[in-house]
Amino acid sequence: MQINLISIGNRMPSWVQQGYEEYAKRLPRECELVLKEIAPGNRGKNADIPRAIKEEGERMLAAIPASAHIVTLDIPGKPWTTPELAQAMQRWLAGGQSVALLVGGPEGLAEAARQRANESWSLSKLTFPHPLVRIVVAEQLYRAWSLNNNHPYHR
Repeated sequence: MQINLISIGNRMPSWVQQGYEEYAKRLPRECELVLKEIAPGNRGKNADIPRAIKEEGERMLAAIPASAHIVTLDIPGKPWTTPELAQAMQRWLAGGQSVALLVGGPEGLAEAARQRANESWSLSKLTFPHPLVRIVVAEQLYRAWSLNNNHPYHR
């Protein structure tokens, strides 16, 4: 199974890349985590924000592998505990499909992306900076894998 983290934003600071890569490389090939960065839309002065969000959503949907199980990361999603995420990961592995985790831009996900989702996961009721979400998701996926495989990391 390949887990695709499809996220709006590019040109992240080095600490974000290092944090993400640290956890992504720990995951075994059976749960390979692949980051797909989507260029953000124009948010300058007089920018058409609804249009930017729509276009980001179109690029995001185009990056999803065929027949992938789609999970949005969205505040109104289901808040999972680590054991619940581990159960979701087991379910994804058993399904045999690739997984696409969608992370929107500053204004959130495009409605088209929300409509395509099979499920929605809320990291927290708090709003996180989008670069930090990459690290948190990678770490939590590694933690869930560790829990499923009786690896000492989770303790």
